[in-house]
Amino acid sequence: MDSTRRRELASRLLDGYLHGPAAATRATAEALAKVATAHAVVLVEGISDQIAVETLAARCGQDLAARHVVVVPTGGAHAMARHLTQLGPAGAGLRLAGLCDLAEENVVRRGLASAGIGIPGSRAELERLGFYVCVEDLEDELIRAIGAAGVEALIDSQGDLGSFRSLQRQPQWRGKPTGAQLRRFLGSGASRKLRYARLLAGTVHADRLPHPLEALLSRA
Repeated sequence: MDSTRRRELASRLLDGYLHGPAAATRATAEALAKVATAHAVVLVEGISDQIAVETLAARCGQDLAARHVVVVPTGGAHAMARHLTQLGPAGAGLRLAGLCDLAEENVVRRGLASAGIGIPGSRAELERLGFYVCVEDLEDELIRAIGAAGVEALIDSQGDLGSFRSLQRQPQWRGKPTGAQLRRFLGSGASRKLRYARLLAGTVHADRLPHPLEALLSRA
């Protein structure tokens, strides 16, 4: 695949979403501007999570905008705690749900407690409050759901397979599990992370949705 075609594919996948140096801050601001008319808010860590959630919601026939549900990329789990206070019972009083990475689970637990939403002592209690944990992160969940071969085929369709093979040959990645290699490849570079969030969410079979995403969409 020539470079022009690759750029066209990449650009199309980013349509409708912010990207670039200041994208994280701007995306949070744009989402929060919609909260004034929202009935519910889904808090996620970053834009790639927002893309995946919104893509899967559309695939499942959920019109989030029509239901006044806003997905807010907070710019990280530590920032999520602030939004829990602003948007939860101590603030706007909106119905809240959320998604976080495994490494940030305790940060979200503390945020829920400080916002007066609950004191989840277990993963099950966290989920009863509407917050779900991705192991290790959203990309990892989707890679496992699709399977390594399926994700490699997806990478090939975008003209990126050569770059992935180069990563596999690097000394620090040679011999590592393919799933770990794929996670590293898809997460390297902000633009790639965003593009593949849409591709992975658009590819995963409806019967194999990762539990955190399926549960979140049922709750939102």
